[in-house]
Amino acid sequence: MLDFFMGHYAYWFTIILLAIGLYGMLLKKNLVKKTIGLSIFQAAVILFFVSVAMKDGATVPVKMEGLPVSEAANYMNALPHTLMLTAIVVGVATLGVALALIVTIYNRYETLNEEEILDKIQ
Repeated sequence: MLDFFMGHYAYWFTIILLAIGLYGMLLKKNLVKKTIGLSIFQAAVILFFVSVAMKDGATVPVKMEGLPVSEAANYMNALPHTLMLTAIVVGVATLGVALALIVTIYNRYETLNEEEILDKIQ
């Protein structure tokens, strides 16, 4: 049983990060803390996809002298890593826009508490 948990440590770490990020997004009232929770959640999703795409003993998908092309098990799939690189770039852009919106909200309402902002809007 211990081997199962230790053998899948990346998945357990991903689940812990997902829970922390979800907790931050749903239960925190401060907009900055919600944004941090969103970033943690995104990092967990990226970690999950990268850990799923990992293959022990595999190499990059480039033709090499010692590895025959016909044995696809010798090569890693580069698509999940490429997609996660794109997800990182989109996440950084989203985080930048979110922080710019948070600054604008603070300048207008002088608070970052979600409930106070909703009271001032109505």
